[in-house]
Amino acid sequence: MARIKKLSYSFYENPDVVEVASALLGKILVTNFDGLKTSGRIVETEAYAGVTDRASHAYGGRRTARTEVMYNKPGTAYVYLCYGIHHLFNVVTNKKDIPHAILIRALEPLKGIDVMLKRTGKKILDHTLTKGPGNVSKALGLSTRHSGISLLGNEVFIADDGFILSKKMIGITARIGVDYAGDDAKLLYRFILNGNKYVSGKKGNVK
Repeated sequence: MARIKKLSYSFYENPDVVEVASALLGKILVTNFDGLKTSGRIVETEAYAGVTDRASHAYGGRRTARTEVMYNKPGTAYVYLCYGIHHLFNVVTNKKDIPHAILIRALEPLKGIDVMLKRTGKKILDHTLTKGPGNVSKALGLSTRHSGISLLGNEVFIADDGFILSKKMIGITARIGVDYAGDDAKLLYRFILNGNKYVSGKKGNVK
């Protein structure tokens, strides 16, 4: 893997959560726990636009013990438990007290694949290892205990290795599993790396 450069605070400060969700495609998510380093290229993201977005946990300015971290500084991890089983990793963006977040839905594994296999109980590498947000967190050792951690540190961070995407490589669709959000479920807030086998759900590209 090429030399990587950790994303700076200014990357996460961008007020356009949709733009950041697109920009995260191709970046590298890295975890480093107890000397075990794992990483993968981000190939699927979903944007959630805070208080105005009916699909967001913070819609209408909702603040709970779980969602309070969404109001933290940009570049903070927001990890929540889904269905009492899956730990889902999100990136907080914009600025403090504006609860924008981006869900990392899929990765292409790069480093520490043997560690990822042990964490997930898999025997061999296939596309299911880091396909879907629950699998991403399990493979990289992420859980709700990491909610609130800064992505500017060394345990969990996102980096750029110079990977360049052309427009035709990026697929844009509505988000998955947010039918409860009414018209907001139709928003084109999901970004995928076209043709990548680790992408979860629908592959269709919307122009």
